[in-house]
Amino acid sequence: MDKPDHNLKIGLLGGSFNPAHSGHLEISMAALKFLKLDYIWWIVSPGNPLKDPAKLTPFDQRFRSAQKTGTDHRIIVSDIEQKFGIVYTIDTLTKVKEIYPQHSFVWLMGADNLAQFDKWKSWKTIGRTVPFAVFNRPSYSTASLQSAAAQYFINHKIQECDADKLYKMKPPAWVYFNDVNNPMSSTEIRNKTK
Repeated sequence: MDKPDHNLKIGLLGGSFNPAHSGHLEISMAALKFLKLDYIWWIVSPGNPLKDPAKLTPFDQRFRSAQKTGTDHRIIVSDIEQKFGIVYTIDTLTKVKEIYPQHSFVWLMGADNLAQFDKWKSWKTIGRTVPFAVFNRPSYSTASLQSAAAQYFINHKIQECDADKLYKMKPPAWVYFNDVNNPMSSTEIRNKTK
């Protein structure tokens, strides 16, 4: 990724992309629209400490899957975690902000990730490092909004109508989008292809 001189608003969607699917694309398109972002970077993780590595397809296959699915020109598929040997999101954010200090970043995640966000390494620091946007997933909305992380950051949640200002808000700041409901999951896709 080149370093343009001007400031960009960039959404970061990290994940295993095992494989990439329409849910990743739907979240990205919603983020571009509602958060008024310039680009979305799909950060393909070399491994997820919270998932069984035996179920992980090789990195190159997952990276190609993301490239084939992320067809909008505003979606950039990134191997930054693989390149720098990064395992944890907090380290990814630190590296991205170090390399691209001129840009504004928003972390993007599905409601399933918010539900278990408190299990992530340094999750409170993540929430204080960049604003984040959460996208509803069927059957996760209640659990995610009642989760430890949602309750911890509850006083910093903004209304959906203010989402286009999220990128310039001082973290912690976050928004929850109720109207994105793609039920697709990578696990479901893998189970169907077996």
